[in-house]
Amino acid sequence: MSGSNQSVDQFASLTRRSFLQSGGMSLAGLSLLDHLVLQELVAAPASSDQKVETLNRFPRMVQEYFVERVREQEAKTIQRLDALKTKADAEDYVASVQKRIRESFGPEPERTPLNARITKTTDRDTYTIENVIFESRPGFLVTANLYVPKGITRPAPGVVGTCGHSHNGKAETAYQSFSQGLARKGYVVLIFDPIGQGERVQYSGTDLKSTVGVGVREHLQGGNQQFLVGENLAMWRAWDGIRALDYLQTRKEVDPNQVGVTGNSGGGTMTTWLCGVEPRWTMAAPSCFVTTFRRNMENELPADTEQCPPKVLALELDHADFLAAQAPKPVRILSKERDFFDVRGAREAYLRLKRLYKLLGHEDNISLFVGPTYHGYSQENREAMYEWFNQATGISSESQEPKLVIEKDETLWCTPKGSVADIGSKPLHVFTAEQSKALAAERKPKSGAALQSAVAETLRLKNIEGTPDYRILRNRGGKNYPLKNTIAYAVETEPGIQAIVYRVSDEKLYSRPPQDAGKQATLYISHVSADAELREEPLLKTAGKDKKRILYTCDVRGVGESMPDTTNANSFFTPYGSDYFYAAHAVMLDDPYVGQKTFDVLRVLDWMAANGHTDIHLIGRGWGALPATFAALFSPHVKQVTLKNALTSFSDIAETEHYEWPLSTLVPNVLTVFDMPDCYAELKSSKGLTQIAPWGAKGADS
Repeated sequence: MSGSNQSVDQFASLTRRSFLQSGGMSLAGLSLLDHLVLQELVAAPASSDQKVETLNRFPRMVQEYFVERVREQEAKTIQRLDALKTKADAEDYVASVQKRIRESFGPEPERTPLNARITKTTDRDTYTIENVIFESRPGFLVTANLYVPKGITRPAPGVVGTCGHSHNGKAETAYQSFSQGLARKGYVVLIFDPIGQGERVQYSGTDLKSTVGVGVREHLQGGNQQFLVGENLAMWRAWDGIRALDYLQTRKEVDPNQVGVTGNSGGGTMTTWLCGVEPRWTMAAPSCFVTTFRRNMENELPADTEQCPPKVLALELDHADFLAAQAPKPVRILSKERDFFDVRGAREAYLRLKRLYKLLGHEDNISLFVGPTYHGYSQENREAMYEWFNQATGISSESQEPKLVIEKDETLWCTPKGSVADIGSKPLHVFTAEQSKALAAERKPKSGAALQSAVAETLRLKNIEGTPDYRILRNRGGKNYPLKNTIAYAVETEPGIQAIVYRVSDEKLYSRPPQDAGKQATLYISHVSADAELREEPLLKTAGKDKKRILYTCDVRGVGESMPDTTNANSFFTPYGSDYFYAAHAVMLDDPYVGQKTFDVLRVLDWMAANGHTDIHLIGRGWGALPATFAALFSPHVKQVTLKNALTSFSDIAETEHYEWPLSTLVPNVLTVFDMPDCYAELKSSKGLTQIAPWGAKGADS
């Protein structure tokens, strides 16, 4: 488990002070095990800084599982396209993708007043730049530059420009360049700062700089949190683009019947999504984004939260389908030969669209341009865009880029200090907190069958009959576990997935679990690594002393023995790393990662019952406490539950600016239906739940 030791140590121990301050449990009514746990915790020394090499024998299991899942969805998408034979079929397909995209992105919010104002005008040789602020939602300020050609005598074509991941947003040289280049050719261009970039930092410190990191980090921080309340950053960012078009069309200089959209990288993403959700565009040119979800998955390429729309794969949509929503209007895919967005996928997307456009009778309205260099909106791609828009509008025959004059960032600022936070813009996380509180006020507490139904539906829990098969792994000695001997079983919870279960005891085994060991057992669901936690976790030392119960531990998929060694090196615990990568794909598959892990626990419980253990004490810790909690609601074999460092509530995360729980622990839409206290109350009454030192939104630092 390379790169994980520091974080394992970080979460491994609970000091006496934090336990006593937590008020985690009362002494009244504790079982013998709970009293032993308390004694162990109070006596436990602080964790050492010694790094321990931990077992990880299945580092690519999760990667290959998700590759197969995404390939299956792509095959369904291709099957849909292959079935098209006539123009009517193609028209039905376009209508279908428009409907499915809307299901993914959700309904449009209310169109509220833009309250647009111009804060500054800069005069240049052939155009002017107006610095504009408008509200895409009440109190949510968008900063933009409007490039207006001089000498316009009649309405001109308009273009909305969307930015990639530049720290300075619309002031980035490449984005100034295409805006200015279009303006010099006669287009009116409105380019706006994305959420979390340029003048639109959402997590602003006293110095007006981002407290989490501009761009990707802000997108993850705000976007991951939004899933809890049924929102998604893809729609929030697309809505900014839609409102930018609304503003552009208020300008008398703009021909409302000739409006295009273009952008690069993250702006290529937004251009693509905007083609899917906004029908008013008459031309589009996404740069350095369009490929296929399969290529990104196979190539282990993480993408921001807004680049992973909810349910998009489950709805059998791919990048090309968002452009198909515009068919047969002119669309040119701008790609790069040396881009990390795989050019093979760009060509595959183009060929799918070309067949669709041909059926619609407009084969020439779809195009692919591949620049020779690396990722970026470089001059050759910009000129390919100029050429395409000129063909669509007829405004110019000149596609070469003219001489440009790059402005200083401050010239393009719409705010006095380069930050909307300085002029009272409402941050994204405040909207999320307000939504969470509103949902809590509407939500009724759930229990019994109603709670089970809500949890099963929200987690998308599957049901597989029968006992799972398993492998018996070779013993690894010298581990300093609580008991002398351990045997590991790889329990196949579903095809391609093994939950790794250790049986820890004084007897040496090489075979299946003894069938006469008795009904009582303890199953511990690890936080990040059962192997590490068996050496460090007081709960497990205590559980090993209970001679009435056989001790088992479990690493569900994606942690411990199957912690992915993929994407960037040693990235698992980083915000943009491998753990995030699979959680984001789970969102797109409409198969929450927590639900998948809960399924693993349920299958392991079934496996234990088949081996005679039908009176199980289920213990979950930290991240593992979530699937343990949910599994305990359903399994008849669980008679007692102990949770250490369990999440207090999803509401706490949704209503906090800074939180530490990763996307892999968050459940989309959960707060529209239930919250963790519902589950805890149910387990308290039915299975004697004991809580030890719960964690709030900031995890171990709560």
